[in-house]
Amino acid sequence: MTQDTQTLDLQAVTAYLAKHLPDFEGPLEATKFQVGQSNPTFLLETPTHKYVLRRKPPGVLLKSAHAVDREFRVQKALAGTDVPVAKMHLLCQDPDVIGSDFYIMDFVAGRNFNEPTLDALTVAERGQVMDDWNRVLAALHDVDIDAVGLSDYGPPGNYFARQIGRWTKQYQAAATETLPAMDKLMAAMETHFPGDDGQRTLVHGDFRIDNMMFEKDGTKCVAVLDWELSTIGHPYADLASVIMQWQMPTGPMSRGLDGVDRSALGLPSDDAFVARYCARRGIDKIDNLGFYVAFCFFRMTAILQGVYRRALDGNASDPEGGKRAGELVPIFAQKGLQSLER
Repeated sequence: MTQDTQTLDLQAVTAYLAKHLPDFEGPLEATKFQVGQSNPTFLLETPTHKYVLRRKPPGVLLKSAHAVDREFRVQKALAGTDVPVAKMHLLCQDPDVIGSDFYIMDFVAGRNFNEPTLDALTVAERGQVMDDWNRVLAALHDVDIDAVGLSDYGPPGNYFARQIGRWTKQYQAAATETLPAMDKLMAAMETHFPGDDGQRTLVHGDFRIDNMMFEKDGTKCVAVLDWELSTIGHPYADLASVIMQWQMPTGPMSRGLDGVDRSALGLPSDDAFVARYCARRGIDKIDNLGFYVAFCFFRMTAILQGVYRRALDGNASDPEGGKRAGELVPIFAQKGLQSLER
């Protein structure tokens, strides 16, 4: 049975907001954002204000997936830090309202870049956007998790060990066919992860350019979006996820920089981006970057497989995009193996 991810019960949402959101006044209009593969997201407009509603998808979901309560908590905690986030308003965990958990946040005006080539910008602007992307990433990893109340936002122990276990199970639960490259990559993850170096920071988990909002007419980031995969973990996983993405081909699904003359476009090399990050955080160098990049390919393979499985099951936020995600699964697995070999 196909689950409806495209519409909202506006009457129920209006009644809830009228009761719980100060200064709310209807009438209310809702428009579905047709991007993203995680939690269905809607623009809510009243005559005087714009909000965003983000909800769990309906239907049977993998355990621990689509935790909108965690998204709400982390963004609320980051208010006032150097990490820009939207203002959080309400978290509703009453399934009788619209059938699944949801939260309400402010709509952030700005512009979003779907690909890291930043085609609409000048050479100088591209460099500035990339540098602010780098700045926000370093700021995220420098957040004092005790001071903002997030010290218990992720379990203790080796981050990579627990993530490898989690995403191996998630992949196996969503698998639709045997994929030898992923089987080999999962086995390699178990044997190659480094020891615990003591770093324990907030991590975003999906720090891509399209998960950031920038000023309408400038190059400063005004909000980091899509915190579904955030936790307390190892900062190099976030950094490596940026490098992983850039190793993919260009295009709206893969969003990579493979084959691009970065220097001509004003875009940093992998080494330059990593060096700038290290300088901002006072780090000398990063050993074993190949493992961290391979880990990110492994995790993204599992995520894409889950998106594909939801599309087949009929409860994906973007069904057609979900099916296209399935085409990337073997590519990401193979890239992960190549990163380990390097």
